[in-house]
Amino acid sequence: MAKITYIEHDGTEHTVDVKTGLSVMEGAIKNNIPGIDADCGGACACATCHVYVDEAWTSKTGEKSAMEESMLDFAENVEPSSRLSCQIKVTDGLDGLTVRLPESQH
Repeated sequence: MAKITYIEHDGTEHTVDVKTGLSVMEGAIKNNIPGIDADCGGACACATCHVYVDEAWTSKTGEKSAMEESMLDFAENVEPSSRLSCQIKVTDGLDGLTVRLPESQH
């Protein structure tokens, strides 16, 4: 289990326990976090689970795949810290992870 904090664009925080092995997106869906739609169900085929990974965590969340980079082209307000939360697998090492949701996802 890892505690992950999801911060909505308005600053509302949701800290939840997410089971190891799930994706950050699945953790949001299972805990009814607003702003993560996951229209494709985690297949990296949309950009409705776009998040910004806190800079302190970027090295722990892994590298973006070429497919993820391509999908981010469809997201709004992409920044260097942008990730698709369906592509971040939860490990015990991600305990304390913070992700922020873009304003376009509310």
